[in-house]
Amino acid sequence: MKPFFVFSGQGAQFAGMGKDLAAYSVAAKNIFNAADQALGYSLSDIIFNGPDEKLTQTIYCQPAIYTMSCAALAAFYEKHPGVQPVACAGLSLGEYGALYAAKAFDFVTGLKLLAKRAELMDAACKATNGSMASVINGDPAVIREVCEKCDVDVANFNSPGQIVISGDKELLNNAVDALKAAGIRKVIVLNVAGAFHSRMMKPAGDALLPVLESTQFTTPVCPVYHNFTAAPAADINEIRKNLAAQVAGSVRWEESVRAIAAAGADTMIEFGPGNVLTKLCSRTLPDIKTVNINSFDTLQAFPAE
Repeated sequence: MKPFFVFSGQGAQFAGMGKDLAAYSVAAKNIFNAADQALGYSLSDIIFNGPDEKLTQTIYCQPAIYTMSCAALAAFYEKHPGVQPVACAGLSLGEYGALYAAKAFDFVTGLKLLAKRAELMDAACKATNGSMASVINGDPAVIREVCEKCDVDVANFNSPGQIVISGDKELLNNAVDALKAAGIRKVIVLNVAGAFHSRMMKPAGDALLPVLESTQFTTPVCPVYHNFTAAPAADINEIRKNLAAQVAGSVRWEESVRAIAAAGADTMIEFGPGNVLTKLCSRTLPDIKTVNINSFDTLQAFPAE
């Protein structure tokens, strides 16, 4: 097995995620405790008990998913220390989990960076009136053309048949109408706080860069494929630039998964709530094996080395 580790993005969260891992695994519990101590409030209480309205707020959601994902990884290593990734990647905020897994920084450093990112993105959401929509089974060329005409951005290239667009709410609604008029039957407006991964997030990305530049990174122990480039960074300075750029840039997830597989990986292990990334992988590369580590049961089901 040549596994690559991937980490969940925003939208996968739910109240109670990781609670059973914390009860079972000392390593997972230590991650939740470290998050509470670093942030100065009980993030674990919000993760375990909600309410959902609070957990879905960007300022809590991003640190919560990162923390739960890292706790799942910690519990996994406690049981399977010999399984090491040949590469890592994460969807949007999941990129921080990927960098943590590749030892580019410690857990608390990643958490504090992500908390700042969430704060800046939340402010950008509140300063604008943005929205997003998922376009299913549309021609990518048609989607790009409509986005250009309607002055909105392509936020995510998730898998064959799933592209997400993002921008000003009124302009996005125009794009949705234009896509339907072009014959694309399924375009779903998403229930999100703003226009993530669009130019409307650029102030957040710009403000994040100096924070990243003042943060200590180390060279990852395995390749980390970045959302912004669909490739590993050449050096630590490029890692910082990619993390800042991905806030307003397109998430090139399908390209990233294809590139990791082309480099020799044969199994995707997804850490974090839900199974969005393994589902996307099944649509993109059906021959790649997929595994989720998101609960005590999934951890127990993973085969011993």
